[in-house]
Amino acid sequence: MSERAARRSPSPTPPEEGGAPVRLERLQAQARTAMAGGGKERMAAQKAKGKFNARERLHYILDEGSFQELDLLIKCQGKDFGLADKPVPADAVVTGFGRINGREVCVYAQDFTVLGGSLGLAHAMKIAKVMDLSMENRVPCIGLLDSGGARIEEGVESLDGYAHIFRRNVRCSGVVPQISVILGPCAGGAVYSPALTDFIFMVQGVSQMFVTGPAVVKSATGEEVTFDGLGGPQAHAVKSGVCHFVAQSEPDVFRQVRELLGYLPQNRWERPPRVANPDPVRRATPLLEMLCEIDPKKSYRVHHAIWQIADEHKFFEVHAGFARSVVVGFCRMGGDVVGIVANNPGHMAGALTIDASDKAARFIRFLNAFNVPIVTLADVPGYWPGVQQEHGGIIRHGAKLLHAYAEATVPKITVILRKAYGGAYIAMNSKHMGSDFNFALPSAEIAVMGPQ
Repeated sequence: MSERAARRSPSPTPPEEGGAPVRLERLQAQARTAMAGGGKERMAAQKAKGKFNARERLHYILDEGSFQELDLLIKCQGKDFGLADKPVPADAVVTGFGRINGREVCVYAQDFTVLGGSLGLAHAMKIAKVMDLSMENRVPCIGLLDSGGARIEEGVESLDGYAHIFRRNVRCSGVVPQISVILGPCAGGAVYSPALTDFIFMVQGVSQMFVTGPAVVKSATGEEVTFDGLGGPQAHAVKSGVCHFVAQSEPDVFRQVRELLGYLPQNRWERPPRVANPDPVRRATPLLEMLCEIDPKKSYRVHHAIWQIADEHKFFEVHAGFARSVVVGFCRMGGDVVGIVANNPGHMAGALTIDASDKAARFIRFLNAFNVPIVTLADVPGYWPGVQQEHGGIIRHGAKLLHAYAEATVPKITVILRKAYGGAYIAMNSKHMGSDFNFALPSAEIAVMGPQ
């Protein structure tokens, strides 16, 4: 090197005192700070509400010791409104992957103790990265949501962050199972990510979902409503149909999520997990025979019929509180997972309504996407009559059920328990709609309409 070049070359940076060990200790200290979330005071406030923090939730839902965290030391990108001077550990979300019952999953948990779990751009990109990993590795993606919504200090960039997530929700749809667990507030634009996933869980006294809160509702319409009355578990599990499962506590909801995953494949290319079946396939079903003898005018809960044909009489119901004239859910037969779609004479005589048609059609599309055979138990007097149903679009919504059955390519079996009347008979996977096998019990009646 020439003398002139040497003069231009910067002097080498003197080695840091202590070298690599000091740098490692600094990184470890930063990691400990990030893992502490919002600090002891905010952690205590979270606990006082009966809620776990983000890391405790991951501990409960994942197999012990399986969690591998990603992007722990990522920094908040916002600079305005003093945000640059605020500590935002892990940008208010914990992301990574782990295992549930030995099967790999990708997962993220929003941390309400850090800026109310608000979503900024870095927060969103951490979630987007995990969703991309779930697609690339063909494993389910689980979101544990507990957030006040968009981070106002980051302005439009926080809205852009939601768009990144929504687009990935759509790309994942029908490719890998997506599960959302609402563990606190979920308001505004934040509600649309869980709405785009396959299943939503909520917890009594903890979860809330709404586009606009009670204060906005009152100012716009004059209606007064509580947070829970507007967007609590019962509102969405019974009235709106947004929520599929309601739990009594956080440990209970994590148990339910783990149970649901036991019925699902990892992705669209796999079949659901098969288990050893101790229940004889050809065992007697005396209660089912008794149901056949019930007066056609009398009601019964179709759950009794489902329990009779399910392995070990176990049935995992989905959307149990919503549109109860139709029952949907998972069970096993001969060790294999099947999806059940059944009319329920115990509610509205098992008739098809707007909501019942939507509920069944959505579930059928999920079963078809993830290679789950469909067993239909038909006992239907027809479509529920009324001006409200007609004006609400029963024709349009009923057509969704026809479309879902007709396009499904998984094995389809229909059992006619009692009544199968009119257009509703066709809609409940009739032979000419493409059912692979149709069975009729001695009590079955197939007709354009009932004799009365």
